[in-house]
Amino acid sequence: MKKPISFFVHHQGKGHARRTMAIIREFSLDRPVSVMTADPSLFDGFERQIDIIALPDMIGAEVPTAALFDQPTPSVMHCVPMGVVEMRQTMRRILDHLDDIEAGLFVIDVSAELALLSRIASVPAVKIRMHGDRNDPGHLGAYEACVGMLAPFDERLEQTDYPDRLRRKTFYSGGLCTTAPRVPSREEARRRLGLDPQREIVVALTGGGGSGTPYAPLTVAARAAPETQFLTIGPLRLEGHETDFANLINCGWVDNVVDYLAASDIVLASAGDNTVHEIAMLERPYIVAPEWRYFGEQTRKAERLAELGAAVDMTVWPADFAGWQAVLEQARTLDVTRLSELYVADAAQRAAHWLEACVDRLWEGAAPSDSADDLGTTPADRVTSLDLRRGVAHDGARHQQ
Repeated sequence: MKKPISFFVHHQGKGHARRTMAIIREFSLDRPVSVMTADPSLFDGFERQIDIIALPDMIGAEVPTAALFDQPTPSVMHCVPMGVVEMRQTMRRILDHLDDIEAGLFVIDVSAELALLSRIASVPAVKIRMHGDRNDPGHLGAYEACVGMLAPFDERLEQTDYPDRLRRKTFYSGGLCTTAPRVPSREEARRRLGLDPQREIVVALTGGGGSGTPYAPLTVAARAAPETQFLTIGPLRLEGHETDFANLINCGWVDNVVDYLAASDIVLASAGDNTVHEIAMLERPYIVAPEWRYFGEQTRKAERLAELGAAVDMTVWPADFAGWQAVLEQARTLDVTRLSELYVADAAQRAAHWLEACVDRLWEGAAPSDSADDLGTTPADRVTSLDLRRGVAHDGARHQQ
């Protein structure tokens, strides 16, 4: 039987779950797979048979006392409050599950602390790579604790400050997009949506992981480019003093996002992983407006996109007509091949094959383990039995402490 692969999937937004499903779809059908997440509903309707393990939601969990709250965070960690029941239950549930299935590989999307926990628990781990300022002890320790990292993007998009020793243990799948590549032409999309076939259209897109597209700056854009039609998809962040304009239409949440993107001449969007590669797949000029994320994830990614000539970096939203006119003109003159080359149609398959090859390589030649029932022992007896069979490793670990 093949060694199981288990995933931890962060439940902020939908990107982590969609990426996980895209990869799991490409696994061998006889590969046992499980997913641990605080929001199992993210996997509702997933066609592949997998085990879903619900974790407590630690976001917003209270620290019980002021004294516990005052304890400083160790430099090798990022978010480890003291005395939080939900955190203790989460760690126990993760370790129990990895132990119960005798996991061959733990894929973490994402948590630096869980990479350290996995190494301590003697479970090989792979961490999903993200952009950002992550050369702190916590992230470097997590990377070093892993048997490898999976970067769901092109190596050209990698940051120059990512250490060479870690780059050598990182697999770059190429730009991984979870949207089906079957998209309509610009003309067909405009017919479906009832949009002017000739007018320039800018689509401003925000996903579910952020606070929404700033609406006030877009009203300035609408006045700066009255011949352009602006469409917004997803939530908006309002100041309360905006004035609407006829060439600025708020579409809200829509089921057919791809139709809107396909209908566009320019896309203005944040720098989420799937968003970047979705626009690359569609080959549209890209104005990247990075949202605030921990460790400057989107800001650093936007910088790299601009350095590659693949997007216009709009970290600061223009507040005047001339600023918007300059940004739009930059977008119109982009060479879209610089961006489209970063998308790889079979990136999910490449990632899946690499993960399966990784776990198979690590466990090649290992004797099949017996379950507790096969041994006819209690769990406590089983620990003793395993200790006896692995005496050298056990003694070595003891002497090092």
